[in-house]
Amino acid sequence: MDEPVPLRLIALDPEDLTVISAHVQDAVVKVSDLAWLPTEKRFALMMRRYDWEGAAIGQHRRRLTAMHFERVTGLKALNIDPKAKDTVLNLLAVTFTPSDAPSGELVLTFSGGAALKLHAECIEAQLKDLGGMWETAHQPSHEG
Repeated sequence: MDEPVPLRLIALDPEDLTVISAHVQDAVVKVSDLAWLPTEKRFALMMRRYDWEGAAIGQHRRRLTAMHFERVTGLKALNIDPKAKDTVLNLLAVTFTPSDAPSGELVLTFSGGAALKLHAECIEAQLKDLGGMWETAHQPSHEG
């Protein structure tokens, strides 16, 4: 069966961000794949995104995906040790809470109570799939 077309998504508002969040749910991310670039006002990460569309037809696959957020002016990490580079995080959702519009807080929520909170001037995110897909043994599941 042919692979789906690689995703290339841009989010400029909360609705766009909801679409990206749905596609990255259950992506796995190593701490070493997180990059805060304060002089560029950018936060970037690499992830191994689960293919939820393929799962609907019984295919369990992942794909290497890059995502970055622009106009980020601050970063707080909760329950993430930046020195533990090999720690694997399971991304659950990406959300936005406005403060002084259009600025607000982008939150990347991971399982186990870990989170990244990015203070941003506005929502400006991009997601891009890189390379092909590979089979994975299991479909992610959530208790309750």
